[in-house]
Amino acid sequence: MQLGIVGLPNVGKSTLFNSLTKAGAESANYPFCTIDPNVGVVTVPDERVDKLTALYNSKKTVPAVIEFVDIAGLVKGASKGEGLGNQFLANIREVDAIVHVVRCFDNTNIVHVDGSIDPIRDIETINIELAFSDIEILERRIAKTTKGARNDKKLAAELEFQQALKKYLEDGNMAITYELSTDDEKMWMKEYNLLTAKPVIFAANVEEDDLKDDGESNQYVANVREYAKEHNSEVFVISAQIEQEIAELDEDEKQMFLDDLGIKESGLDKLIKASYSLLGLCSYLTSGEDETRAWTIKIGTKAPQAAGKIHTDFERGFICAEVVSYEDLMECGSLAKAKEKGLLRLEGKEYVVKDGDVITFRFNV
Repeated sequence: MQLGIVGLPNVGKSTLFNSLTKAGAESANYPFCTIDPNVGVVTVPDERVDKLTALYNSKKTVPAVIEFVDIAGLVKGASKGEGLGNQFLANIREVDAIVHVVRCFDNTNIVHVDGSIDPIRDIETINIELAFSDIEILERRIAKTTKGARNDKKLAAELEFQQALKKYLEDGNMAITYELSTDDEKMWMKEYNLLTAKPVIFAANVEEDDLKDDGESNQYVANVREYAKEHNSEVFVISAQIEQEIAELDEDEKQMFLDDLGIKESGLDKLIKASYSLLGLCSYLTSGEDETRAWTIKIGTKAPQAAGKIHTDFERGFICAEVVSYEDLMECGSLAKAKEKGLLRLEGKEYVVKDGDVITFRFNV
């Protein structure tokens, strides 16, 4: 899974990126500190992977991972060349979802690029720039499609779609809410990789005191939550500064620090939950002496396609899946015991893989 981090300058974007990935991207109290896009990979914390590794005495452990891409802060007019952000928008066109960091705290020592705190205005500023960037992409595609559309019905239909979509964005809408009526339209939308077609997770960046009640008493956060609800987005409350402190601690110290602050989970944990929920993802597990690994799939994926995540040969030559739930396996203490109790099942091509399934695939190519 790949997530792109966007936001205005000085909202805590690069501080958050640093803390989530420990990548050490430069962050400071002035705009355009992030020049080159930063990329960092983090593992998805999952105690199931660790416990299965211990159960099977696996030589190797491979958790699921998330890749974060952090670009320069966007400002009003970025799409027209203002600031540095627009030239890096191409770096987040491939991501699965956008993490939009929004400033929800007052602090006179940290300048706001627009001179005041207003998270909804900030969100709309970024949305406009993303939409302008998408319109530019569509204009180039329209110019290309027009050339062949006269003698090709398929291209003529695509041109009509491109023009309607461009008009929809120019009217102030986001591509994600555009109603797709045919399979071709779905395919074209996916192909264009529009930024406004991507699901969004808002990271409401607050000060330490607002973490205890998860931002419930912060009016800025309330405004962001209301906006997210209207736009089918996820929100999580985070303090980039606190996350930076957490990132410097080892696991034991981290838990003590969270307990002292009265916080149940770190910002990274919140973000992972929000992204899995928004994208409709879950994880199945494979385990043995050689390796224990978590595989991220879409909820609703059938066994052959889940097997294809490991190798295309597994999907092509799929015979069956030997499945036991993680809970049953841990309760029994071994696969042999789970089999004795009838908890190990043979599933076929129509089986929908569930979160926490521990699977061995049988295939023949």
